[in-house]
Amino acid sequence: MKKLNVAVAQHHYSQSYADNLDKNREQIISAAKQGADLVLLPELSLSHYFCITENPVHFDNAETIPGKSTEVFQQLARENNIVIVTTLFEKRSEGIYHNTAIVCDKDGSLAGKYRKMHIPDDPGFHEKFYFTPGDQGFKPVSTSIGKLGVLVCWDQWFPEAARMMAMADADLLLFPSAIGWEPDEDATENQRQREAWITIQRSHAIANSLPIMVSNRIGLEATDDANMQTLFWGSGFIAGQQGEILQQCTSDKAEVIMTEISLDRTKQLRRIWPYFRDRRIDAYQGLLKRHIDE
Repeated sequence: MKKLNVAVAQHHYSQSYADNLDKNREQIISAAKQGADLVLLPELSLSHYFCITENPVHFDNAETIPGKSTEVFQQLARENNIVIVTTLFEKRSEGIYHNTAIVCDKDGSLAGKYRKMHIPDDPGFHEKFYFTPGDQGFKPVSTSIGKLGVLVCWDQWFPEAARMMAMADADLLLFPSAIGWEPDEDATENQRQREAWITIQRSHAIANSLPIMVSNRIGLEATDDANMQTLFWGSGFIAGQQGEILQQCTSDKAEVIMTEISLDRTKQLRRIWPYFRDRRIDAYQGLLKRHIDE
C-alpha cells in the first residue's frame, strides 16, 4: 500500500518576515526529523494577516513567484528531503496580485502553484482589496509523492472546488488557512463557527474518498488599526478518506502534528462507495447558474 507520513504546522505570526521565516524553518526541520514526506504550513506564512484592514502600503510586500521566498522554501525542501506547501502574496504585475500556494518538491524544484479562486470580503477579511481571483482552475500539482489538490482557506467552504480537484485525480486535498474570530464575539457562536469549519472540510474527505490536510495560524493579530483584531483558532488537522480525524492541533499552541495516511484506501473505498459512478452529470446544469429561477 502506498503510505505517506504527512505533517501540519501551526504557530503565531508577527509583522517580522525574518521571525516568521525562522519559525517556519524550525517547524519544517522538525517535521522532516520525524520522518514526514510532506508538511503543510498556514496561509500567507511569511507575514502577519494584513487583510484585517485595507491599506495600499501592504502591496509593497508582494513578490514574484519564483522569487526570494520561493527559493528559500525550495532550499528547505531540498535540504530536508520533504515536500513543502504554503502560500505567498504574489505580485504578478503592477495592479495584479494573488494569494498563491506554492508546492516545493523534495528535490528542491518548484512543482507548481495554485492561485486562490474564492476571495472573501468580510469584516476583518478584506481580501478582495488585495487579491485577484485565480485563473488556473482546479488542477492538482504533480509531485514525487503524488498529486496534491491544493485549495486555500475560503476555497475550503465550496464542495465544487474539492470535487473538481478529485475529478482531476488528486491523491489528497490540502487547505492552508488563516481563519479566526473577532475577539469580542459570543463564545457559543465562536464554537459553532469553528465546528462548521471542521465539519465542511471533513465532508470533502467523505464525498471524494480522499485524505485531507488542514492548517491554520494561532494567536491574536492586528494590523494598522489596533481596534481591528482577529483571534486565529488554530485547530489544524489531518483526516482520512471517511472524514475520521487522525491528528488535530490545539487552538492556541505552536506545534507540528504528523500521521501516516494510506493513499490506496481511496481505491478501496471508491469501489464500495461509488459516488463518482452514480453522479448524475446529465442533471447538474443548474450548478453553472448563480440561481435557479422557476
